[in-house]
Amino acid sequence: MTTYEIIAQIIGIAAMAMNIISFLQKEHKTIIVFQFFGSSLFVINYLMLGAYTGAMMNAIALVRAIIFTNKEKFHADKPIWVGVFSIFYIAAYVLTFTVFNKEATTANFIIELLPVVAMVIQTISFVLPDAKDIRNFAYVVSPLWLTYNAINMTIGGVLCEAFALISVTIGKIKHDRKR
Repeated sequence: MTTYEIIAQIIGIAAMAMNIISFLQKEHKTIIVFQFFGSSLFVINYLMLGAYTGAMMNAIALVRAIIFTNKEKFHADKPIWVGVFSIFYIAAYVLTFTVFNKEATTANFIIELLPVVAMVIQTISFVLPDAKDIRNFAYVVSPLWLTYNAINMTIGGVLCEAFALISVTIGKIKHDRKR
């Protein structure tokens, strides 16, 4: 492994830490703030590894985090935001094969679609009013990202999603179960 690849993996591991910590937070807004910082680092990680769909999904997630952290200001509780961000995710998917010249094979179409579907589902969870909803939807989102990350060999990404599933479960036990 080259120094460049080692740095990319370290950045991915730092991103992982931010995302895992997010699910342990009690408040909806705090979850999104931690995910903002995790996404920032994952943009760099994915770019360094040549995983352009992952990088673009996380770049869009940065904007999404700002909007959903300021729900009242942007009226982010409206379903229209799911549609707006879905358009951006689909556009990024297309850019992967046009601008970034990813080979247009059936396998690549499927692999590059995984984070797009994950981001649409996660955005739906952000429109819902309760932090519990974000945790519930994470059980669908994380396996999609886990698969994408394993294929693109990002250690931080794989660990992030594995630990995220554990973190979500802990958060559900801590905050969501009836006392």
